[in-house]
Amino acid sequence: MSIELDSLLEKIKAPDQAAMDAARAYQATLAKPPESLGRLEALSIQLAGITGKIHNRMERTHLLVFAADNGVVEEGVSSAPQSVTLQQTINLTRAKTGASTLCRHFGVGITVCDVGVNAEIHDKAVLNRKIAYGTNNIAKMPAMTREQAITAILTGAGVAIHTEADALGVGEMGIGNTTTSAAVLSALLDVPPEQVTGRGGGITDEAFQRKKEVIRRAIKTNRPDKTDVIDVLSKVGGLDIAAMCGAFLGAAATRRPVVIDGFISAVAALCAVRLKPEARHYLVPSHASFEIGYTLAMQAMDLQPMLLLGMRLGEGSGCPLAFQVLDAACAIINEMATFQQAGIDDGYLEEIRQGDKFTVEGRQ
Repeated sequence: MSIELDSLLEKIKAPDQAAMDAARAYQATLAKPPESLGRLEALSIQLAGITGKIHNRMERTHLLVFAADNGVVEEGVSSAPQSVTLQQTINLTRAKTGASTLCRHFGVGITVCDVGVNAEIHDKAVLNRKIAYGTNNIAKMPAMTREQAITAILTGAGVAIHTEADALGVGEMGIGNTTTSAAVLSALLDVPPEQVTGRGGGITDEAFQRKKEVIRRAIKTNRPDKTDVIDVLSKVGGLDIAAMCGAFLGAAATRRPVVIDGFISAVAALCAVRLKPEARHYLVPSHASFEIGYTLAMQAMDLQPMLLLGMRLGEGSGCPLAFQVLDAACAIINEMATFQQAGIDDGYLEEIRQGDKFTVEGRQ
């Protein structure tokens, strides 16, 4: 890899088990049936492992959006023209897109970072970290050099590390990036393109078949090594995916929770986990993407989404919603009364606690 990347990966440590045990024990004292708040309890325990503190707050949340173009669009794999990347990159800074509208509504910060848009962006609201003017067409040649892939990862990590927030979210903007994401996932998991390729922003049946064939051709042409994440990203990935991978690593390196959006974000998160397995403990899934490959990516990380909303927009649109769930998890452990504070004798739960189970309507 590289000295800088190795140094970044070394900073990512396992979660604080003592803090998690303490949070779990404190949850057991709260005035409620055991584990009756489900994922909210699990999240508060995860947060304790991440920060080393039982009581956490989500006062500052921030979405990082990485924008880049993909040369594979010349194969006709997307219904939208490449120019949409540029316009939506700018619109993201003006609360005109789905993700940025939600950020404004919930008071979430947003940084839009250009790592590979195929145009000059003169809007100062867009963070300029351009590595190249788009990637090559993966159906014909590698998307980028290995050095560019590493640079993109380190760029994303740097943006995450220097963003002040209690929790981060990772999104993207780039026409054609469901194609590159599907190609990366197909290569990493060694599965046929049909199992990971969806319709992205919406394409005709003819274009959908062409998209799967293009991914198959890209993998055959470039022969990415599934055991080498950098090789896969450089040959069939995108600058946005690589930067997003870096953002997940950067958040983990600074011991902060980081939210996965949809399909593309999940593939980038998987790349991060393959580079450093401990990074998984810092990941917080948001919604279940409609894209077919999303489930496989999440299964590969042994993660499950929190929200089922039928969303498939991308941009990071699931992150502002997930931040609210994280905030709720913090509120429970920070503000809920204990049995003692509520004046309740919890002795009636002793048998249930010993059995480590709780029965609701006949289900265990």
